[in-house]
Amino acid sequence: MAAALWTRRGRQTVTALVGGTRTSHSAVKSQYDALVIGGGHNGLVAAAYLQKGGLKTAVLERRHVLGGAAVSEEIFPGFHFSRCSYLLSLLRPHIYADLELKKHGLKVYMRDPHAFTPMLEEGLRGAPPRSLTLGSDLAMNQREIGKFSQKDAKAFPHFVAHLEKLAGAIHPLLDAPPVDIAGVTTGSLRKRLTAAKTVMPLVKCGMKLGRNIPDFYEIITAPIMKILNQWFESEPLRATLATDAVIGATTSPSNPGSGYVLLHHVMGELEKEKGAWGYVEGGMGGVSKAIASSARSHGADIFTEKDVDHVLVGSDGAAKGVVLKDGTEVHSKVVLSNATPYVTFKHLAPQGSLSPEFIKAVDQIDYTSPVTKINVAVDKLPNFLASPTPDGKPGPHHQCSIHLNCESVEVLETAYKEAMNGRPSTRPMLEMTIPSVLDHTLAPPGCHVVSLFTQFTPFHIEGKEWTDQDREAYADLGERFKMVGFPTN
Repeated sequence: MAAALWTRRGRQTVTALVGGTRTSHSAVKSQYDALVIGGGHNGLVAAAYLQKGGLKTAVLERRHVLGGAAVSEEIFPGFHFSRCSYLLSLLRPHIYADLELKKHGLKVYMRDPHAFTPMLEEGLRGAPPRSLTLGSDLAMNQREIGKFSQKDAKAFPHFVAHLEKLAGAIHPLLDAPPVDIAGVTTGSLRKRLTAAKTVMPLVKCGMKLGRNIPDFYEIITAPIMKILNQWFESEPLRATLATDAVIGATTSPSNPGSGYVLLHHVMGELEKEKGAWGYVEGGMGGVSKAIASSARSHGADIFTEKDVDHVLVGSDGAAKGVVLKDGTEVHSKVVLSNATPYVTFKHLAPQGSLSPEFIKAVDQIDYTSPVTKINVAVDKLPNFLASPTPDGKPGPHHQCSIHLNCESVEVLETAYKEAMNGRPSTRPMLEMTIPSVLDHTLAPPGCHVVSLFTQFTPFHIEGKEWTDQDREAYADLGERFKMVGFPTN
């Protein structure tokens, strides 16, 4: 994945910690009940629950800052960015409550409206180009969709209710362990009965779906365009919805399985609002900071700049602790890893401690991504031709996920095909967010931070590594901004 960091005043690199202490005030002890390798938000959640349950727990983070992909950093002086993840929705509500994250400083800005798609077209009779804005107001959504199709405007509420019903049925599965298929089919009767309990969430899911089981099967297996074509006729609406079916995934709207990605985007919850996504004050590092604060309040030790070299494994095959890069041994009864399976089992686990079959399965995990995320510091807001705003003041659409190069599904399909042929998309699908419109802690007065989540970019360009020239060409923001319909002056 290529990455570029830009400011209108020129390219520069400044990295600083945003929020939280750099390390625990205490030294790493030689013995813990539990160790967590990596201080990403998942590892921090695990540590908080373990410590809350009475196990003395430590988190060992390699970097100088906690958060993993949920991290905030000051890339340019005065500008604070969510470097990787940039919106919150899928953090489970019971984790919110159990860890008292609001008490520990988590503040969320809800977005309404939440989606804005400007059209790249000539306005009629001097009018600006059209646009599509969607939010929580059903009547507004229907008026917006009605610009393109009255039929679609009438169908949209029923489509949303249909998706919500399917997404709601998944909830029993989200907080349950995977079904123990091997345990159900082999072993003693006692083990089988124990394993059978893991099937119950699946049964609950089926009972919730009822007659909708065929619809559920279709949406998780079919191309999203098969489903959208059944509901809608207007290109801007179908393309806008299709972006949520491909974003972050190396797939196109016409590929099987893309329907599940759309469902994934409506199964979350924020401030008790189903399917809502919001900005975190201070950037996504605010999530990790709040979780770490909760874990510390229960007594967990959290360390940064503690790079784990390998896991200690006993003669019985069980993990006994870790060895840091500086040679320090830290022992524990259990070891959890917040690193990827590849890093955990290929680099941290001792060679020979895992079966060749297991290692082969790990080797086959595909981590390639079609996304290049570009973080931009600007001294004024983008002013869209489709919805101009005077004096640089933000309009409601500036708080949205702004979909660019999404006027039609054909544009998305072409972008995907170019990447599959080894070249970055010439008209990439862009999701722009400007969190500083709502969160004024992120940038100096009058300035803003802009996130461009762009795809499709191949992991390798025609089989070769990206060069600096390739990155510069892709991150030519001025040309790309002209391409998607707003002035750059």
